[in-house]
Amino acid sequence: MSADAERGQQQRTVRCLIAKVGLDGHDRGAHVIARAFRDAGFEVVYSGLHRAPEEIVQAAVQEDVDVLGISILSGAHNTLVPKIIDGLKEYDAFEDTLILVGGIVPDEDRPKLKEMGVSEVFGPGTPMKETIEFVRNNAPRRD
Repeated sequence: MSADAERGQQQRTVRCLIAKVGLDGHDRGAHVIARAFRDAGFEVVYSGLHRAPEEIVQAAVQEDVDVLGISILSGAHNTLVPKIIDGLKEYDAFEDTLILVGGIVPDEDRPKLKEMGVSEVFGPGTPMKETIEFVRNNAPRRD
């Protein structure tokens, strides 16, 4: 077996947490992205509805995820996403986690989220292939 083949077998599967934060009660999009990520070969954990930022941080740390996808439709992204980022920093997990936000986020709020550490914001209608390729190209590599 070649060295490249051995490294490929040793590299772990991309591990993702799809999370619904706050009082947002619509999770169809979260289910769709979770299924698409699974079909793309990623390991996926779904948080379920109505999770507090602290619960999402705990799940991300305990599951040792590479990617945290935050689905939010309520408009509370400027309040809830910073709490999650602060929690990840508190547990020293921020640098190792690709943070994505999906849902309804006004264009004028996107730069602020990215300044905080969100890698990308995907709005409604984003092709699934684009989201999957973004994860493949940007998820932290761990052995």
